[in-house]
Amino acid sequence: MANTTTSLPLFEKIPRKNTIQRGFDIIIFFLLLLLLVYRLYFLNHYGFNWILAFLCESWFTFTWVLVISTKWTLVDYSTYPDRLLQRVPEVELPSVDMFVTTADPVLEPPIIIVNTVLSLLAVDYPSHKLACYVSDDGCSPLTYYSLVEASKYFLGDDSTTDSGSDTSSNFQQEWKRMKVEYEQLSAKIEDAVQNQNIVPYDLTVFDLRNRHKKSSNRTQGNSIEPATLLS
Repeated sequence: MANTTTSLPLFEKIPRKNTIQRGFDIIIFFLLLLLLVYRLYFLNHYGFNWILAFLCESWFTFTWVLVISTKWTLVDYSTYPDRLLQRVPEVELPSVDMFVTTADPVLEPPIIIVNTVLSLLAVDYPSHKLACYVSDDGCSPLTYYSLVEASKYFLGDDSTTDSGSDTSSNFQQEWKRMKVEYEQLSAKIEDAVQNQNIVPYDLTVFDLRNRHKKSSNRTQGNSIEPATLLS
């Protein structure tokens, strides 16, 4: 007997009920056909203007049918990402590389880049199979500084565990701790942006990874590579 857990689909196609809309579309289609028949029936009586009107209305009917055909059978897709690890063993999941590009620290403030990176690394996926690469074509020291500071707050912390419930006490404590640390990080980045108060770093190509003693450099997760001197 097959395992019902592993046989569950990862997504489900749910048809929409659009009976009323289909009824209106059918009525409009027959009205358009009657209009074309009317044009054809009196075509010889009105000459070129009637022919031109017939051609325009024929083209309109054709394009209308094409548009309606795309909306005739509407469906919604419901996904179940929580079933992925139940269907596929973790060792068989592919590695995922995520790339973040930026060029202008004014149009793309450093805090936005940091938020993007943290959001990408927070996805529900094995951490040792995730890698995030940040390319800064503007070579902004502010962006570089913000990423380094973010790595100190979050990417180097191995103490976070999955509590399994959003209402558990461990989760609530962890959430409050992360909230305080994020507010401190945001304030530090904002101060650096306003006052240009940046701690000097060696501005070379920087490769920061969440170090694990049992992992090789190629498989260490939560990696950031802000190429601050590359364009």
